[in-house]
Amino acid sequence: MFNRIELYIEWLRTDPLDFVIYMVYTWGVILISLILHECAHGYIALKCGDPTAKMLGRLSLNPLRHLDPIGTLCMFLMGFGWAKPVPVNPRNFRDYRRDDFFVSIAGIVTNLTLCIVSIVLATVVHCFLWENNFIVMFRDVYGSAEGLLNVFGTGEASEYALAIAYGASFEGFEPFMQNGWLLYVQRFLLLMADVNLSLALFNLLPIPPLDGYHILNDTILGGKLNLGGQTFRIAQIAMIMLVMSGLLDTVLISGSEFVGSALVRTIMMIGGQL
Repeated sequence: MFNRIELYIEWLRTDPLDFVIYMVYTWGVILISLILHECAHGYIALKCGDPTAKMLGRLSLNPLRHLDPIGTLCMFLMGFGWAKPVPVNPRNFRDYRRDDFFVSIAGIVTNLTLCIVSIVLATVVHCFLWENNFIVMFRDVYGSAEGLLNVFGTGEASEYALAIAYGASFEGFEPFMQNGWLLYVQRFLLLMADVNLSLALFNLLPIPPLDGYHILNDTILGGKLNLGGQTFRIAQIAMIMLVMSGLLDTVLISGSEFVGSALVRTIMMIGGQL
């Protein structure tokens, strides 16, 4: 976390305009991703018979109704975080375990859908952004054109996707672009894919109050766990400490690399770009 803060300070000092542009992109992506995640929980709860979220205004697209200050800050500083949990009254559910599972998984499914849609759109933009001879050359050098889209991967090829997503200079690449303005669209799409996959994997962790805890309890544990409010608050503090310590980084980064790279390869293969 502190390395990222140092990077931001240095970036702001050396190139303030590019840093501000990056902030606009990043906060836009984070707001969209967290808001839709929470709205998905509330909407599915409503469909399962619980109108609590709707009555309390949590189906709104107003970010102030959803953002948790600490969770949003972690999202900004560490790449994963959370919003304020949607209020749910399980007494209104028609079938407690089934409906709790659907409500819990709704946000994760939404983030995964946003990730997949973003990758699909990025593969389309990819064809119109670069000259065909550049794509062929890139494929010859790196074995595939995957690196230009694989923001989740490691290695020299994926550094180009990371450079697009996070706004590094592309001096010398301009002659290979068919439509340079699409670089800004591609940047948004790659950031959207990266952030939403991180959110989905983070929320899958079986730690209260994350969605993964409810999913585990509703399926494997058969709903046997029934933690009280005080226990949830203690668990949330423990989770924040775990996040701030950086211990989750390795697990989440490895998971994002594996799942994200597989998604990029599969989508590009279906689109005939590999």
